[in-house]
Amino acid sequence: MRNQDIARIFTEIADMLEIKDENPFRVRAYRRAAMAIGGFPRDASGMSREELRKIPGIGEDLAMKIREIADTGTCKFYDDLKKKSPAGLTQLLTIPGLGPKTAKFLYSEFNVRTVEELEKLVREHRLKGLRGFKEKSERNILRGIELMKKGTDRVPLGRILPVAQRLMEGLREKKAPVKNLAIAGSLRRWKETIRDIDLLATSADPAKVMEVFTGLPEVKQVLAKGGTKTTVILEEGIQADLRVVEEDSFGAALCYFTGSKEHNIRLREMAVKRGLKINEYGVFDQNGKKTGGKREEDVYNILGLPFIPPEMREDSGEIEAALEGRLPRVVQLSDIRGDLHVHSKWSDGGHTFEELADTAIKHGYSYLAVTDHSKGLGIARGLTVERMLEEIKLLDALNRKLKGTVRILKGVEVDIRSDYTLDFPDELLARLDVVNASIHTGFRQSSAQITKRIVSAMRNPFVNIISHPTGRLIGEREAYELDMDDVFREAKETGTALEINSFPARLDLNDSMARRAKEKGISIAISTDAHLLSHFDYMAYGVATARRAWLEPGEVINTMGVEELLKTLRKKRMVLAGTGPAPEN
Repeated sequence: MRNQDIARIFTEIADMLEIKDENPFRVRAYRRAAMAIGGFPRDASGMSREELRKIPGIGEDLAMKIREIADTGTCKFYDDLKKKSPAGLTQLLTIPGLGPKTAKFLYSEFNVRTVEELEKLVREHRLKGLRGFKEKSERNILRGIELMKKGTDRVPLGRILPVAQRLMEGLREKKAPVKNLAIAGSLRRWKETIRDIDLLATSADPAKVMEVFTGLPEVKQVLAKGGTKTTVILEEGIQADLRVVEEDSFGAALCYFTGSKEHNIRLREMAVKRGLKINEYGVFDQNGKKTGGKREEDVYNILGLPFIPPEMREDSGEIEAALEGRLPRVVQLSDIRGDLHVHSKWSDGGHTFEELADTAIKHGYSYLAVTDHSKGLGIARGLTVERMLEEIKLLDALNRKLKGTVRILKGVEVDIRSDYTLDFPDELLARLDVVNASIHTGFRQSSAQITKRIVSAMRNPFVNIISHPTGRLIGEREAYELDMDDVFREAKETGTALEINSFPARLDLNDSMARRAKEKGISIAISTDAHLLSHFDYMAYGVATARRAWLEPGEVINTMGVEELLKTLRKKRMVLAGTGPAPEN
């Protein structure tokens, strides 16, 4: 059993417990365990109970269940819950945005057991007028069903990228005779949802490579096995293709199989005008002589273009920008100087301040913002005012101990309440270095209400960043009904940054919204929303989203050094509140 399988079982347990109206903290414990195991870098099934208990959020009982699942493929507690849960309810819970309580109501009132029965019920408008159900509720359910159906065709990036990386690691560990090995397709372009995995390799012994590939433990079924291409279905139900090409064609093949289709068409059109031909084998002149293709850069150089990063290859203006010398030098992971959204054990994170600081140092960061939840998010052990003040003192003491090796910024992820106010008073926010504001409740409010909540927060002089601005969860929950024009306008006017939340389930802002923000001159923060040390690696997802949005380093506030960053963050409060720098604590 892989970590994702264990995480899925814990998530289903949490759902079934919530349907039974169990203690919300018990439900939260299973959800937190699912997150911990799903994002853990080691294979949990190969760990002892003692090792498992060292994972944040995993106690003795959960460690025993993980071992039971690893050994048997399931656990008695999970099986017993399923037997006691009404048949069909768990299927309804696969619909994005449909929570356990709604699923239970639909079952008890209408005996709804399948997605098809629910869709029929909604289309007949039989829910409209019931308590808690409006026309908008029906639209949301239908939208969720549509998202669920799409989910069977495309898989979120955060789920499929680790699988592709495991395949590549497996090929190397099993000594497959590959020289070059790379991910291609939309996965290389970091699209937020992916249909399948494309791998490209070169080898002097393709047959041996295919033998190793089809023998990997991740492979469930071999659909086709050839001398240069093999297609398999993986245990996760994902299709994966491996192609082996000639050494002097690797660059051209990598370009061709990375796509996008529209980008490739534009390249071929340019080639035809120059009397050239471009395909997966190389670049050829009108006499059929090969003039390039070993390196990917060859394709672009022969057409008089600079190298275009894979994330930008969507035929969204990148060719024109390259021809006119306007192609931006997009942000890269090495530009990031710190993370501005990280949680500790003081709320729902898994680690101490010291552990977070050590990990920040290992990542080469100059600074790290500890931004635990505010009191309104009680399920996440949100901080009271008193606990926030205590955390401030401890972080000041830690900074003195660290002596500049890394700067720990005092921060918070403060809730934006449904009544448009913030969860902490301004007097407390003024003592912090970084204030992220976000919505965690009231997702189904009207567009006007949700928008007003975000806009009101941005007008607060102490709010620096709006975190996960649209609230979407890929394949699970659609974005709030925000008026993004109003949000962008207010962000620009108040000098509030918007976040690209790097958590793979979020990627929020998405690439298109982040590009609109760029065009309007709005600053962006790329942060991980890390709850575990392994989540620090999620920064790569956010940076890739920013690259798809054409963002340059100067447009991302956490590419700044710490003093420049703090000066930038304080500027807003000086302008809107007429105050000087935050007082020393």
